[in-house]
Amino acid sequence: MKKLLVVDLLAEREAFGKKGVEEIVSHFPGHEVLLWAPHTDDCVDYKFGKRIDSPEDSDVIVITGSRRNVSQWEPWMDDVADLIRTCTVPLYGICFGHQIICKALGGEVIRADASSKFISEVSYNDGTVTKQLFTHQDHVVDSGEMEVIGSAEHCKIAVCKHPTRPIKTVQYHPEAVHSVLEYSLECGDMTQDEREIYGDGIQELDVTKSLLQ
Repeated sequence: MKKLLVVDLLAEREAFGKKGVEEIVSHFPGHEVLLWAPHTDDCVDYKFGKRIDSPEDSDVIVITGSRRNVSQWEPWMDDVADLIRTCTVPLYGICFGHQIICKALGGEVIRADASSKFISEVSYNDGTVTKQLFTHQDHVVDSGEMEVIGSAEHCKIAVCKHPTRPIKTVQYHPEAVHSVLEYSLECGDMTQDEREIYGDGIQELDVTKSLLQ
């Protein structure tokens, strides 16, 4: 069986962790799910996947969002950066994952004065324009080896791919589908005011369409 390694950097959260990862892995049918959370030992019990203490050989890797910041580097991030630089399998990054992949491959990430929490248009180099959900404060300002293929008004480096390696990243959260947002409100991960920021919460590209195609 193929293996999916999720670098699970929201493992301490019920909604954007558990439910978000559940949405991500639903796009990888037939894969054994490995969950690596190098930033914490306080992990929610997902009731699926296998928790591991260090990366194992896998067929595909996804790096999730995080409450931590690439602009405020922590020692555990060195291990994630090493994985990024040395892996040979398809690698996908979401939000924090987008940022740390760019940083590990020679780019730069800075912290903005204010956070960005909204649904915004993303314009792709091929002329496609979609609406996607953003929640972040760090921004990639130099993509390093990664090629920029999509931008938002507030975030010029919003979507990247590597020119020679099977790597793709997005600053937005394609896994934050309507059901995940509703569960965030239900379980207390998000307040009513925070939930209302995202309106109907409908994004035009899901994980498969934004990362896997």
